[in-house]
Amino acid sequence: MKAVRIHAYGDRSVLRYEDAPLPECGDDDVLIRVIAAAVNPVDWKIREGYLKEMLPYKLPLTPGWDVAGIVERVGSKVSGVAVGDRVYSRPDISRQGSYAEYIAVRASEVAAMPRTLGYAAAASLPLAGITAWESLIDKGNLQAGQSVLIHAAAGGVGSLAVQLAKWRGAHVIATASAANVALVQSLGADEVIDYRTMPFAEHVRDVDLVFDTVGGDVQEQSWSVLKAGGTLVSIVAPPDAARAAAAGVQGKFVFIQPSATILRELATLADAGQLRPLIGAEFGLERIAEAHALSESGRTVGKIVLHIGKP
Repeated sequence: MKAVRIHAYGDRSVLRYEDAPLPECGDDDVLIRVIAAAVNPVDWKIREGYLKEMLPYKLPLTPGWDVAGIVERVGSKVSGVAVGDRVYSRPDISRQGSYAEYIAVRASEVAAMPRTLGYAAAASLPLAGITAWESLIDKGNLQAGQSVLIHAAAGGVGSLAVQLAKWRGAHVIATASAANVALVQSLGADEVIDYRTMPFAEHVRDVDLVFDTVGGDVQEQSWSVLKAGGTLVSIVAPPDAARAAAAGVQGKFVFIQPSATILRELATLADAGQLRPLIGAEFGLERIAEAHALSESGRTVGKIVLHIGKP
C-alpha cells in the first residue's frame, strides 16, 4: 500500500510518500480502507519530535489520527462491526496512523459515520470533535444559561466548540480574525471579538468557562474574564494551579483518548443538522508536506483533509 511515513524526526523533509506493508489486523482490530484522513497540529508536533518522550514510537511511523473509511476486515474477537461498514475514528495515538491506504484500529475505537456526511467531512470530525466535547462538556460541565469564551473559534476545534456550546444552550463569546467574524457568527456565536483590534480581556467579564485553544499570553489573560468559581480548560498547556487558586477559579487540561461513545454522539448531532464540520483545505496524500506547512502556519479555517482512497 501507499503511505506517508517518517524514518527520523525532523522538519517536513522527513515525510516520505512510499510503499509500506499492509497493517496487521489483530484479534480486536478492524482493518479500514482509508478514504479520507485529516491533519492536526499534533501530527507535525510528533513529526518534529516534540512528544517523543511521552510517545516513544518505533520508527518508521505513519502519522495521522483522524480517519474515515470502509471496514475491509475484522478480527476474530470483534462483534458489532462488519466488513463493508462506513466508519470513522480517532485511533490510539500510540499506534500507526491514517496517512495510508489502510489502517488497523481497535474495534472499540470506531463508530458508524454520520449518515449525512461524506468521507472528507467525517474524517475532519473525530479528533477535533472529541476534543471540543471533552473540553466543554466533560471537563467544563457547560450548562444551559451559562456563558463561555471560545478562543480561535474559526479553527478546527473552535468551530465545533461554538456549535456544541450553542447546542448546550450557552451564551457563546468567540474570538476570531476580522475575516472570519461572519463565519463564526453563522456557527451560532452570540458575540465575536476580532482579537487583532479588540483585546478580549477588555471586553469580556464574568464568564463561566473559557476554552483555551491558543495558550501563552491568551491563557494568561483569560484568568481575568472568569467569574468566581469559573473554569479555564486548555488543550495547549496545563493551566497553572497556583494561578487558578489565586483567581478563585479552576484550571483543567485536556489530552484526549479515543472515544467511540463521543463519536456516536457527534454523529447524532451531525445527522440532526446541529453540527457542521468545516473543511478549510484539501490535499492528496502525496502533497502531505504542503498540508503540514499550512497546519504549521496556524492560519487555517476549519480542518485540513487528505483524500486517500475512493469510496
